[in-house]
Amino acid sequence: MKNCEYQQIDPQALSTPTPPAAAPGSEKTSLQRPRRKWEVFPGKNRFYCDGRIIVARQSGVLPLTLGLIFVTSGLFFIFDCPFLVRNLTSCIPAIGGVLFFFVVISLLQTSFTDPGILPRATPDEAADIERQIDSSGSSTYRPPPRTKEVVINNQVVKLKYCFTCKMFRPPRTSHCSMCDNCVERFDHHCPWVGNCVGKRNYRFFYTFIVSLSFLTAFIFGCVITHLTLRSQGGKGLIVALQESNIAETPLGFVLNSCCNVLELVVCFFSVWSILGLSGFHTYLVASNLTTNEDIKGSWSGKRGAEDLGNPYSYNNIFKNCCAVLCGPMPPR
Repeated sequence: MKNCEYQQIDPQALSTPTPPAAAPGSEKTSLQRPRRKWEVFPGKNRFYCDGRIIVARQSGVLPLTLGLIFVTSGLFFIFDCPFLVRNLTSCIPAIGGVLFFFVVISLLQTSFTDPGILPRATPDEAADIERQIDSSGSSTYRPPPRTKEVVINNQVVKLKYCFTCKMFRPPRTSHCSMCDNCVERFDHHCPWVGNCVGKRNYRFFYTFIVSLSFLTAFIFGCVITHLTLRSQGGKGLIVALQESNIAETPLGFVLNSCCNVLELVVCFFSVWSILGLSGFHTYLVASNLTTNEDIKGSWSGKRGAEDLGNPYSYNNIFKNCCAVLCGPMPPR
């Protein structure tokens, strides 16, 4: 079962029933295309560009994330880069621009990509599953079980029934209460990116937090270097800020000082949390785990049960990283 994975079925490969012949005078009705599943069961997501872009309905923090990135990077390029280019090297804005590009692109890909939403069961599919559950139950008053058991790498894994989507969730799938959808290989719902993180967009999320870690550390180090070079020769911090005043006016001095302090504060408090988050997800990638599984202790014995080991791990860091970050992209 090492190479056996649950995959979504391509809807185009399934045979569709032939629509009935249109009655005279109903050409307009017959030309309407069939509705897609995301149009019938949208959950709490919003779709754009014919379903190619998906965002969570509660995505108000995403503009804040973009604002912090753009403001901090803009202040760095305006107030720090000119001095560092003159006194150090012209590679500094190039490095910052590359990191900024990776951060923004990976953030948008994480936010607007389908995380791996599984379509809900149709009424016929739900009725068929209910019949299977009823046939497996006993004739007593006790209700039939709402779980199934499958064996993955000689380890029993329980599949739970989702009462909202009317189906048994595949392994590593969980129902997100924020988006109201079942997400394959569910990691967590991240309000900072305004979307769930799952099988289809986890690689973009990991690229985002790693590149953001490098960007914040780079800007923080450049700002410290800028002020240190300005304050050489026995000059204090205030004199250094005065010398870095672009407009050479009191208002410019206040603006320049506020911008430098804002850069330092944002980067100082961000770099530690983002570096810690990047390290945590690097551990998850190397172990082929998800945040949901690690918090619940599904395979680590945190529930007080026996430590059974992760059945999805390849017992090799390189193989786990390739499987998580470089595997084929499943269909939408």
